[in-house]
Amino acid sequence: MARVQGISEATVRRIWHQHNLKPHLIKTFKLSRDKRFVEKLIDVVGLYLNPPDKSLVLCVDEKSQIQALDRSQPSLPLKKGRCSTMTHDYKRNGTTTLFAALSMLDGKIIGNCMPRHRHQEFIRFLKKIDAETLPPFNSISS
Repeated sequence: MARVQGISEATVRRIWHQHNLKPHLIKTFKLSRDKRFVEKLIDVVGLYLNPPDKSLVLCVDEKSQIQALDRSQPSLPLKKGRCSTMTHDYKRNGTTTLFAALSMLDGKIIGNCMPRHRHQEFIRFLKKIDAETLPPFNSISS
């Protein structure tokens, strides 16, 4: 770039730095090859943006193999002009799996950490969602 523009490499680096440009970093994504991808995408986004009346729309996800770490000292909080900090040393306490559901209606989060990541744990989490979101049986009107 410097050669083509007739400027020094240092000038190019300064310009990149001033504008927070990082052309050496690459962000990638993979688009689905499903022929009905756009149709399905519109359905899901439409459900989130305009849910049917008297419905409950949840976004459910899971994250496995989260490291459970104890830092040797507490982190310093985020402050104006300084990012949060953490110590370099820690005690590793194994891993955990996080299951979470976000209610699109009110932003309520239902979450659970479990030591394993199998279908039994996911079913247990789905039962927790039922318990926390379904009205009591005797209040359902037909």
